[in-house]
Amino acid sequence: VGHQKERATSAKIKIQHARPWPGFHTSKNLGNIGDTNCMEQLLVHCANAIDSNDATLAQQILWVLNNIAPPDGDSNQRLTCGFLRALILRAAKIGTCKLLTANLNHSMETHKFSIIELASFVDLTPWHRFGFTAANGAILEAVEGYSIIHIVDFSLTHCMQIPTLIDAISTRVEGPPLIKLTVAGATEDLPPMLDLSYEELGAKLVNFARSRNVMMEFRVIPSSSSDGFSNVIEQLRVQNLIRPDNGEALVINCHMMLHYIPEETTVLSNSFRAMFLKAIRNLDPTIVVLVDEDADFTSNNLVCRLRSAFNYLWIPYDTVDTFLPRGSKQRQWYEADICWKIENVIAQEGIQRLERLEPKSQWVQRMRNANFRTSGFSEEGVTEVKNMLDEHAAGWGLKRDEEDLVLTWKGHNVVFVTAWVPL
Repeated sequence: VGHQKERATSAKIKIQHARPWPGFHTSKNLGNIGDTNCMEQLLVHCANAIDSNDATLAQQILWVLNNIAPPDGDSNQRLTCGFLRALILRAAKIGTCKLLTANLNHSMETHKFSIIELASFVDLTPWHRFGFTAANGAILEAVEGYSIIHIVDFSLTHCMQIPTLIDAISTRVEGPPLIKLTVAGATEDLPPMLDLSYEELGAKLVNFARSRNVMMEFRVIPSSSSDGFSNVIEQLRVQNLIRPDNGEALVINCHMMLHYIPEETTVLSNSFRAMFLKAIRNLDPTIVVLVDEDADFTSNNLVCRLRSAFNYLWIPYDTVDTFLPRGSKQRQWYEADICWKIENVIAQEGIQRLERLEPKSQWVQRMRNANFRTSGFSEEGVTEVKNMLDEHAAGWGLKRDEEDLVLTWKGHNVVFVTAWVPL
């Protein structure tokens, strides 16, 4: 493990003398050991070896991976290094190959952002801005004419979407409405992390709204995704009993947070996700916007999760090379957050495994089961999204899938945005 300077060449020599690899008839079948497909295969075999407690084989494969996937290599090598770290963490948790795990430094510290840092960080790519832009366009159309707008924000990005929405609302012809902003303050530490409290964040948002001549009320409700944000739901239910008829729009904004609600692969009527959506439907919202990453990390099978994550999370590693130089602080923060994701998918099980992405098709079915219908996006809103994408590197694209919008990178689905109204 300590032979950091021995790279692919020595790895090729070593593998000639290793035990036969599962799934390969001879060592020659590995071909180019630095090839992405080969790296994926090695990770799969390593995962199987760790879970079957085959310490000898696991250490052989981890040794090879450690030599061909340096943390400062190209995007595929850095991706593989992230999975290597995650497998070592998993091995440490279940007691496989302790000597190896004791000698390899696999810690990755996630950064706590200031407001300015986080705003700049979010603006680097369309990963979040895509959802912000599309969602804000749909929300503005849905709340037209309302004098009070209550926004319930289930967001991973700590209200970074809201200032742009306030800006747009402040220019309404009929004058700005009163905005009530309720934030689901997640009790879990999920990256990106903020270095100030939600109360301080709320004060800054209220001051920003005031600077735009918009009156805003802010409240945060401490809540957990582990029980489907039940605390938020209950308080909204009580408040909804006294909601003024036709005088208040209720906006439910879900930005990359709902996949932290526990779920497995099947759609169950009594699952936390189903119960959450049913509870939201009972509030009779004006609009619900759901934004998330278009991948599937829900399988109980480790290898299935590994393959799915490997074939999705190459995208952020690939994109980072287009906008951040090697060695920059922002790049370290960006990749540390991806590594957190990988480690949670691979190294954790049970309630500790928070990253449970579901593809768009699954969420669409969930929303329909909860008695919502899609409301789509206007041509004006789509144009806004296209204009935003023009500000970023070539490679990003927009795909219209029925009435939904999908962000793509080099033709591969990345993030989807859907808008819904009650049936």
